[in-house]
Amino acid sequence: METLKRRLAVARGDEPADLVVRGGQVFSVFTKEWLEVDVAIADGFVAGLGEYEGRETLDGSGKYVVPGFIDAHMHLESVKLMVDEFARLVLPLGTTAVVADPHEIANVLGVDGIHWLLDASSGLQLDVFFMAPSCVPASPFESPRRPLGPGDLESLMRRRRVLGLAEMMNFPGVIGGAPAELAKLGLEGAKHVDGHAPGVAGKALQAYAAAGIASDHEALTVEEGRERLRAGMWLLIREASMARNLLDLLPLVLEYGPGRIAFCTDDRDPEDIADDGHINGMVRKAVAAGIAPEDALLMASFHPALWHGLGRHGAIAPGYEADLLVLPDLESFSPELVLKRGRAVEEVPQVDVPDWVRQSVRIKPLRAEDFSVASNGGDVRAIGLIEDQVVTESLVREPAVDDGRAVADADRDLAKIAVVERHLATGRVGVGFLSGSGLQRGALASTVAHDAHNLVVVGMDDDDMIFAAERLAEIGGGIVAVEDATVVAECPLPIAGLLSEARLPEVIAQSRACNEAAHKLGWSGATPFLTLSFLALSVIPHLKITDHGLVDVDRFEIVPLEV
Repeated sequence: METLKRRLAVARGDEPADLVVRGGQVFSVFTKEWLEVDVAIADGFVAGLGEYEGRETLDGSGKYVVPGFIDAHMHLESVKLMVDEFARLVLPLGTTAVVADPHEIANVLGVDGIHWLLDASSGLQLDVFFMAPSCVPASPFESPRRPLGPGDLESLMRRRRVLGLAEMMNFPGVIGGAPAELAKLGLEGAKHVDGHAPGVAGKALQAYAAAGIASDHEALTVEEGRERLRAGMWLLIREASMARNLLDLLPLVLEYGPGRIAFCTDDRDPEDIADDGHINGMVRKAVAAGIAPEDALLMASFHPALWHGLGRHGAIAPGYEADLLVLPDLESFSPELVLKRGRAVEEVPQVDVPDWVRQSVRIKPLRAEDFSVASNGGDVRAIGLIEDQVVTESLVREPAVDDGRAVADADRDLAKIAVVERHLATGRVGVGFLSGSGLQRGALASTVAHDAHNLVVVGMDDDDMIFAAERLAEIGGGIVAVEDATVVAECPLPIAGLLSEARLPEVIAQSRACNEAAHKLGWSGATPFLTLSFLALSVIPHLKITDHGLVDVDRFEIVPLEV
């Protein structure tokens, strides 16, 4: 009450503000105007706009004052950094809040892992909001440590900073009216639900939206984006390290304006953020592509807050949290100053990591026959990579055969791929073939393998594949490149096999070394390990692989390797 009384006194001009930002052009998200006003800040909130005096004054002359940026949908674990190190990375770039779906750590550590991540992020200047993971596992074809049940989800949605139900990835189940999926949508706290509907169109999309799911970040084309907007859904435009959809979807902003459109990053490598920016990089690219700065800023700040019901975020106006960026221009969108709750970004305290979140990689000893593929000389199904996309093709290829076994063959552009169950040491292994990687020799392996995060390995030699998988078990998870049973490069991720305990420069150096090693082994596409991590995701079309085998996502069933 006393804090509110003082804020009102500052707003009336009866008391000085803690801080006044003076002389800048202040962006109003409500009218898309640039206002020549002072911003008076009291106790971390904007008290008023106009002419004010303060105990401290910040000169913004010739600068642009805009709301802090908000990532509408992302996965903290994809950045490979602990949440405190992630805050150190993105706060100076102008990201003052994120909405995270922690289904990665949920697949590895269960609901306890999510509660730990909630607690670990509670004392940061960066606001980390969460959505309760709706699909653990993402489909019946994936093997997490254990599923999240209705009780788990309800316990999460009772937590402060948990906003609703995260992306409903089992879209065939929702569309078909599967009782288990509809029960999730009926849970207490599940009034706010994010979507995941890759390739869904027509009446199937109408059914998905009719379930009350009102956003989607999986649209790849203008046609898909337009259909979602027409169905009343929020279009979350994604610019991830791999799935880069921003430029393809911006024509919708020119066509309809920015209404019900927001920016998100989904899955980003740390070096990508360091090199290209975070949400500010999306704003920069959008403006360079012809979008009005005012529209780009709306999609980066107020609209994410509007979609997620963050009523005191995303705007510079009385009663809103004082999350402000001071920009020198409307081209680079590199902040000169970031104010979080009215304070400059401070040193982020280090988060303690308990022992129980480590040592999560448990596999049975691997044998040559685990990766062996018997052949009768027929064709096989192969996962076909599509550049810069998480969707894949379902191909039919003639494999090379050696002593009655189908083998990897660089001349045919066929690498072998396997997923090894790594939570309960069941010994279950799914094996298939991959086309389009360009890999010539060696093996690449990762314990980051959406969404169940079992161990995925691709290679041209079975012995190298086994060595790579066992190396990851030895170091507690991460990514590794191997040639001739020798580690060429590795990035240890001992926290749940997903996150590093190292600081940003070391993680970036290790991650870059792994990517460079993959390219030296012949990998021809971008982001080798991020690409690899999505090949096990059984809810993204068209052909994927899990520890249970090949998944035809369109038919939503396991299919045999041989055609």
